[in-house]
Amino acid sequence: MKVSWEKTETNRGVLTVEVDEKQLAGALDRAFKKVAKDVNLPGFRKGKIPRPIFEKRFGVESLYQDALDILLPEVYPQAIEEAAIEPVDQPEIDIDQLEKGKPFTFKATVTVKPEVKLGEYKGLEIEEKDFSVSQEDVEADLKQMQERQGQLIAIEEGAIEEGDRAILDFEGFVDGEAFEGGKGEQFTLEIGSGQFIPGFEEQLIGMAPGEEKDITVTFPEEYQEENLKGKEAVFKVKIHEIKRTELPELDDEFAQDVSEFDTLAELKSDVENKLEEQKKNEEESYKRNQLVEKAAENAEVEIPDVMIEREIDHMVSHFEQQLSMQGVNLEQYSQFTGQTKEDIRAQFKEDAGKKTRNDLVLEAIANTEKVEVSTEDIEEELKKLAEQMNRELDEIKRLVDLQGGRAQIEGDLKIRKTVDLLVSNSKNAA
Repeated sequence: MKVSWEKTETNRGVLTVEVDEKQLAGALDRAFKKVAKDVNLPGFRKGKIPRPIFEKRFGVESLYQDALDILLPEVYPQAIEEAAIEPVDQPEIDIDQLEKGKPFTFKATVTVKPEVKLGEYKGLEIEEKDFSVSQEDVEADLKQMQERQGQLIAIEEGAIEEGDRAILDFEGFVDGEAFEGGKGEQFTLEIGSGQFIPGFEEQLIGMAPGEEKDITVTFPEEYQEENLKGKEAVFKVKIHEIKRTELPELDDEFAQDVSEFDTLAELKSDVENKLEEQKKNEEESYKRNQLVEKAAENAEVEIPDVMIEREIDHMVSHFEQQLSMQGVNLEQYSQFTGQTKEDIRAQFKEDAGKKTRNDLVLEAIANTEKVEVSTEDIEEELKKLAEQMNRELDEIKRLVDLQGGRAQIEGDLKIRKTVDLLVSNSKNAA
């Protein structure tokens, strides 16, 4: 096989491949065996037609597509390995010559992983940031404990406040006509959640059980439903019930209910200790992230759009998983917020570009510094994983090997070691 690579743009080029006639003949043989099984021709049993008669009847050209389907998946990976390139997208294949008895030649237009020109990545300085634990932090943590122990109580008298849950009926009208999806009965809405169109929830504040009201809002210009974009809508609303969270008192009894401690003072001390540990971890993450960001800023790299789009795919998929844990799918989220899928993808674009750039730069640093991951490193990581999951080490190894996860572990460890290198060589290193 003959292979040549010619770069035509920064991250694109043409891979020209020539496969000898013997390899093509082998693919045609395999294609014939596949096709002949289903051929019915008078005078021959099904699947038993001789090759010469088949080609005379149907033409050898009828085998070309199946031969391509067999040959390309085999020769393309070999060609990119020989050309020493790393594609990041599916190639655009153009067949130059496909004829029995002659070499098979094709061109593949390929987008490849970009080259990174590293700048300064050693001796970087981290901007100082306060990670001390304040009394306000402790009080805020205790407040969250209170809220988790709180009980929803129906309010007999009074009006809706921020944070309340209102049970209501609503129906929306545009130009006097009801619109699809604009009606709900006995709907529970947390005030301030941003679940409804901007301006809707704010106008519920002050309403009392049994009260009815017309609420006027304007759909956002970027709303997903074309016929509602920028339109003024009137919602007829009736409040059935108001529920408010009643918080327990912060005292020794509360401490005994939520922890193993006897007094509130002991609970506060424990909260402070845990927050200090948390802040310590946050400080470590901050330092590492800062150094990666600075190293990436100092590098030069032109990232193909397809790599950013692929990272957006991963981020949207992760976002969908988070939504599903809350009992909401992406379509429902779009309806609630008025955002299209394109809007959601656009929100991830900046972060996706930054992450892709950071990953490419860290990979380049790892290659430059010859960062290696040993078998012992992987073994230690598997032990930690087994401890975290409370599973036997052998079981974790089987699961990882079954899913082909060792390469992922090795890659993650290499990145971690590379960031360790940035930290140890920074100006802030102890």
